[in-house]
Amino acid sequence: MSLALDLPRRRFHPGLLVLLLALPALALALLRLDLTLGSGAWWPALLGPDTETGGAVDMTQLLVHYSMLPRVAVSLLAGAALGLAGAVFQQVLRNPIASPMTLGVAAGARLALTLATLWAPALVAVDGGGGAAWGGRELVAVAGGGLATLAVFGLAARRGLSPVSLILAGMIVSLYCGALGAALTLLYEPYLTALFIWGGGSLVQQDWQTTLWLLPRLAVCAVLIAAMVRPLTLFELDDEGAAALGLSLGRVRFLALLLAVALAGFVVAAVGVIGFVGLASPALARLAGARRVRDRLLWAPLIGAALLCLTDQLVWFLGEQLPTGAVTALLGAPLLLWMLPRLALGGRPETPPMAAEPGRAPALLPAAIIGLGILAALVVVALAVGRAPSGTVTGQTVWLWSDPFTAEMLRWRWPRVLAAVTAGAAMAAAGCLMQRFTGNAMASPEVLGISGGAAIATVLAGFLLPVVDRPAQILASAAGAVLTLLFIIRLARRSGFGPERVLLAGVAMGALFDAVVVAMLATGDPRATQLLAWMVGSTYVVGPTDAVATVFVVAALLALAPLAARWLDILPLGTATARALGVPLGAARLVVLLIAAALSAAATLVIGPLSFVGLIAPHIARLAGFRRVLPQLAAAVIIGAAILVGADWLGRTLLFPRQMPAGLLAALVGGPYFMWLLWRRA
Repeated sequence: MSLALDLPRRRFHPGLLVLLLALPALALALLRLDLTLGSGAWWPALLGPDTETGGAVDMTQLLVHYSMLPRVAVSLLAGAALGLAGAVFQQVLRNPIASPMTLGVAAGARLALTLATLWAPALVAVDGGGGAAWGGRELVAVAGGGLATLAVFGLAARRGLSPVSLILAGMIVSLYCGALGAALTLLYEPYLTALFIWGGGSLVQQDWQTTLWLLPRLAVCAVLIAAMVRPLTLFELDDEGAAALGLSLGRVRFLALLLAVALAGFVVAAVGVIGFVGLASPALARLAGARRVRDRLLWAPLIGAALLCLTDQLVWFLGEQLPTGAVTALLGAPLLLWMLPRLALGGRPETPPMAAEPGRAPALLPAAIIGLGILAALVVVALAVGRAPSGTVTGQTVWLWSDPFTAEMLRWRWPRVLAAVTAGAAMAAAGCLMQRFTGNAMASPEVLGISGGAAIATVLAGFLLPVVDRPAQILASAAGAVLTLLFIIRLARRSGFGPERVLLAGVAMGALFDAVVVAMLATGDPRATQLLAWMVGSTYVVGPTDAVATVFVVAALLALAPLAARWLDILPLGTATARALGVPLGAARLVVLLIAAALSAAATLVIGPLSFVGLIAPHIARLAGFRRVLPQLAAAVIIGAAILVGADWLGRTLLFPRQMPAGLLAALVGGPYFMWLLWRRA
């Protein structure tokens, strides 16, 4: 996708944006230095701390020289590396919402550290002491991120590492690794407390070793990327045009992504996950006027460095308990939203979610009958089969499906089963609409920011209200979802609801809300931690009223979707084609956006955010051969409902009496199947 600027009256330069970020960061750093030492002791602390002052060690000078200054240096290096990696990712994958974490580097690193902490603690117990910056934690993190990236390349290799195949493979590997790590965290939370800080991106330093370790590695990657400016520029064209000019697409794409992954991997290993910088920095560079690839590769790292450094200085004044990586979005997201009205649509048509597959599509009616039969069987199993204590041996459980037990448990089970069916169908339909609307394989209901708005409103209600019962939770979630949607509509209206602006606005809003939630959770308040299960998609608290109401709402919205079938077939072809075919772009995009947002909100209100179903179900339907709108929509609805019902039943029974949220189990169960399907159809 191509993003351009439309600045007929006001001119903006990326250098000005760098100054707007760097000057406050410098001012805060100097203020911090003055508050710590006083102006008279600056130079001794900066150049060579005086360890003996009147016979006593001057701890403030040591603190500045070995903690404050290395922290500033690491923030600049990490921000620059993530900004450069993000620019490469977005250029090679031709996707404005791609980031260094797209290929699973962070998720793989975190999963590896989680596994090592639980079952091989000796690996992560090794530190980088004794003058060495490379310790066990860093080695495990890089190995995990590398293995995840290799899995992505392996899944996409049979398609020549095409952008769509890489994005799909990266998303599923990231989701699967993230879900597995989250499941282990829920099961072994007391043993994984230290990973929370690392996962949020901590820049705390105790010496210069991390800086000295990062600097040469990042410099080598940056030099190699600079040498690839010309072939990267050719990615402005489509694959056919670039190949006609002599570009070896697979080789250049592999090398460029390998360097970008290395940049992100080094940063993740050194300081943890800092996700938003890599996405926002290239977007901000484009919005500020960096149209050419050469310019974006220059200014994106500078913007990333200034943004992360400023954020880290603000974190120091706000409180060290807040992880810098999580708080970065609190500054970067509003900045991106402020600059977003400058964005204008480019001329390149959007890329369809998946390239058209050769061959005939399966017959819809037989496939629907089979799918509905499988769904009905899963519903029966979820209602009738479960586990319970035997009553004879402590801790022993038995499978029960007898009539008395089933009759007694039905009144508890049917609301959550019905909610799982409707929520899965709603998220799958919303994902299908979003991918058609934007022409973007990475689009999902979560990209709209609706789930994030509902989550933050629920968390705020928990903090502000003395008691948050189920009606209050639903009301707060609905208010947050509606306000978020209205804000995105207001931002996107100027461009005729262009997909690029909608995506970036949704991503920015979602990142902002996630950062606020993380900041609240970092306080340790039990009112916030109680909402964690709901935030990963839980049916625990669904009642009969919620379930029945959701059925009617989702059914009404699904009935509206076929009315936009012609628009949804044409919109992925691009703006010019859609206009030539007589599609009223503004009205069509608004209608599709509203239906998708309403479906996403309905599912989120009843069981919380679902990060897997809405993203993957449309792709599974497409890989199965359903490429037209209505067949794909119908197949996605059935697949989404089946995935979530099965996941809810497994989450209820596998670890009985403990329960696993359905949203997590959906990713764990559906992830391997989607990997196999992606490989088979490659």
